[in-house]
Amino acid sequence: MDANLHTLLESHAPADPSAPCLVLPGAPAIDYATLAATSARIAHALVAAGCAPGDRVAVQVDKHWQVLPLYLAALRAGLVYLPLNTAYRKGELDYFFEDARPRVIVCAPERLGVVATLARGATVLTLDAKGGELMDRARAMPATFATIPRAPDDLASILYTSGTTGRSKGAMLTHRNLASNAVALVDAWGFTRGDVLLHALPIYHIHGLFVAVHCALLSGSRLLWLPRFDAREVLAHLPHATVMMGVPTFYTRLLAEPGLDRAACANVRLFVAGSAPLLPETFRAFEARTGHRILERYGMTETGMNASNPLDGARVPGTVGLPLPGVAIRVVDEAGVACAPGAIGEIQIRGPNVCRGYWRKEDKTAEAFTADGWFRSGDLGTFDDRGYLAIVGRGKDMIISGGLNVYPKEIEERIDAMDGVEESAVVGAPDADFGEAVVAFVVARPGHRLTEAGMIAALRADIAGYKCPRRVLFVAELPRNAMGKVQKNVLRERLAAPAAG
Repeated sequence: MDANLHTLLESHAPADPSAPCLVLPGAPAIDYATLAATSARIAHALVAAGCAPGDRVAVQVDKHWQVLPLYLAALRAGLVYLPLNTAYRKGELDYFFEDARPRVIVCAPERLGVVATLARGATVLTLDAKGGELMDRARAMPATFATIPRAPDDLASILYTSGTTGRSKGAMLTHRNLASNAVALVDAWGFTRGDVLLHALPIYHIHGLFVAVHCALLSGSRLLWLPRFDAREVLAHLPHATVMMGVPTFYTRLLAEPGLDRAACANVRLFVAGSAPLLPETFRAFEARTGHRILERYGMTETGMNASNPLDGARVPGTVGLPLPGVAIRVVDEAGVACAPGAIGEIQIRGPNVCRGYWRKEDKTAEAFTADGWFRSGDLGTFDDRGYLAIVGRGKDMIISGGLNVYPKEIEERIDAMDGVEESAVVGAPDADFGEAVVAFVVARPGHRLTEAGMIAALRADIAGYKCPRRVLFVAELPRNAMGKVQKNVLRERLAAPAAG
């Protein structure tokens, strides 16, 4: 039996191929027939460019509708889709291309010069809202394509996570992983053909690309496709949507809009939040303004979605709800023993949604799983008496800024390599808009004159902007415990003190 995710999605498309799929503000809608024909042509173009089943296709392009058929084309051709954050700079791209060795790289035309120097023999094709070389090649191709059969554990995508040791790891997601999660979410969140999902998320990570897109395609519904999140634009389109998915920053920014009220949300049946913790005060403020209780869920790049507050039933602020059907979650202590309700431990996950491991990193894959096959999330949590899961902390010092993961070690290594830096420590500071902001504490070597602006500018030239510190604070020394380990909790306390500004 063919386990290709595209085969599953195609089987749930509307019987009428003229049904709209992508609703584009200010432009004609893209129907399911056009989506299918475009993805077929792109699949032929990728094969003509030398792609064979199992080859990687790296994609770093802005959000426009042609990216969706490109993703579907990769699935159809049995390729491994590798989306990359549009904020990634040359140093980051060089690592990803070296590690993944894509056969084809698709980039925006303005990035062609940089990408071509890093391609290592890959074919580089451009794509933007007007077309690009990929679409030029695709136009001459047939409008049908026989989907390549895939086994359940064949790779469908590689998504890179920020690395705790300074190097990102590619989570290997299979057709089974993505399909099982999509089926579970459509059922859990009650998607039907009549839904219109307001899509203002980026499509280079699991939330916007898999969670949102798969729910819509698997239910044969519509995507109201916005190029980016703008609070006023989203508010203007809410009356035409039935579902909205977003990171907590979306909701805090909507709350700052005077026009957000019950009337603006009257047609919406469900608001979903994820990718970062939703503060209980945001939950309560949104309910007071709109009458809607945001549904918070819990997922990871490596696992897709694991738990969700219920569609029908109590949505408890400060929790991520109950394990999804087919997904097992346990909270264990340092000895691996299950914790009693109310006790804090590491969250571990098992199910068909859990990735195969990390691309070309067998040692990291082995570390990520317990002897009895559970995935170690690194997150700290607790179950209450009703079985609701709450995330109470994160291992490995990870920072979540605007729904994007930032690992301090990656930033610290770059800062420590700068001339004049003795050592550094990077922490997250509370931020009303982004949830957390990146802050660096730096010890300068004697005789060197470092500046905050200069260091931030140097980092911005090397790494994605969302990873760059918002502030650089110079200190004489970093606080350490008796074992010599930097006490990041002390640094966070300094930021919380009034004197920290």
